[in-house]
Amino acid sequence: MQILKTIWDFFQKQILGMKWLNDLIGGVLSALGLDISNRWIGSIQFFIYDVIKIVVLLCVLIFIISYIQSYFPPERTKKILGRFRGIGANSIAALLGTVTPFCSCSSIPLFIGFTSAGLPLGVTFSFLISSPMVDLGSLVLLMSIFGIKVALLYVIFGLLIAIIGGTLIEKAQMEKHVESFILTAGSVDIESPDLTRKDRLIYAKEQTQSTFKKVFPYILAGVGIGAVIHNWIPEEWVVSLLGSNNPFGVILATVIGVPMYADIFGTIPIAEALLSKGAQLGTVLSFMMGVTTLSLPSIIMLRKAVKPKLLALFIAICTIGIIIVGYLFNALQALII
Repeated sequence: MQILKTIWDFFQKQILGMKWLNDLIGGVLSALGLDISNRWIGSIQFFIYDVIKIVVLLCVLIFIISYIQSYFPPERTKKILGRFRGIGANSIAALLGTVTPFCSCSSIPLFIGFTSAGLPLGVTFSFLISSPMVDLGSLVLLMSIFGIKVALLYVIFGLLIAIIGGTLIEKAQMEKHVESFILTAGSVDIESPDLTRKDRLIYAKEQTQSTFKKVFPYILAGVGIGAVIHNWIPEEWVVSLLGSNNPFGVILATVIGVPMYADIFGTIPIAEALLSKGAQLGTVLSFMMGVTTLSLPSIIMLRKAVKPKLLALFIAICTIGIIIVGYLFNALQALII
C-alpha cells in the first residue's frame, strides 16, 4: 500500500503537478543571479511555471477529449439522449456534457440544437449545466492541484447540480418559456459519416489548435491574476474575505465569479493562489463553478433562446447549487485535504 501511495504521490506532484518544472525554472532564475524570494522574481517564476504547465496539460487533454468527442457528434448524441426518459435521461445528458466543449458559450449552440430537435427541456439543461462545469479535463487538472479526493468530489457534485437542475426545470414544465423560433426550427437528422482513425486524429488536432487559440488569453490572464494574489496580496486580506471567519465567503465568491468569463483552465491558477493564501476550499471551488457555469456572456447568449422566467430559474438553480456545494466542501475540507 505504501508503494502505491508513493507512486501516486510521484504521479500527482511530478507528472500532473510538474513540480520539477517549478524547481527547474527557479534554478534557472537563480543561475541568472536573480533572487527568487523577491516578490517580482517570485511572480515571474509563478507565471512561467503555471503557463507552461497548464498549456502542456491543456493541449494533451484537449487532444484526448476531442478524439473521444469525435464519437459523439450532435446527431449521435441526440439519438443517445432520445432513448432515455426521466432522471435517467438527465443523468446521461450530464455525463455526455463531460465530453463536450470547455466553456459555457460554446455549449449553448448544442443546447439550442438539442432543444430544436425535440429533446425534453430538462435533459438539454442538464447537458448545458454539466458541459462547462464538469469535463474530463477538469478532473485531471483539479487532481494536479488539489488531489484526487477533491477532483472526484468536484465532478460528482457538479454532475449532481446538472442532474437535479435539469430535473427541476423538467418538473416546472417551462417549455412555453423557450423562444418560439427554437421550438419551430426543427432539426435535420443526418447520419454522421464514419470517420477513420486518421480522420479522428486530424479532428483532434484541429480542435486542440482551435481551443488553444480561444483559451490561451484567459490562461495568461488567470495566471497573471494568480501570480499577483500569490505574491502581492496579503494573506490576512484573503483570509478575512474568503476564510473560515467569514460565513458569507462562499456566497461572495460565487457572486464575484458570475460576471466573469473564463474556463476552468483560466480559473485554476486563481483558485490555486487563493487556496495557498488561506481561502477555504469550498469558497474557491464555488468561485470556479460560478465563473465557468454562469458567465455573463453565456447568460446573454442564452437569453436569446429562452425567456426571462426560464433564464432566471436556470440562474437560481445553478447559483443555489454552487453555494450549497461550496459549504459542503468547506465542511469536509479537513477530511479531504
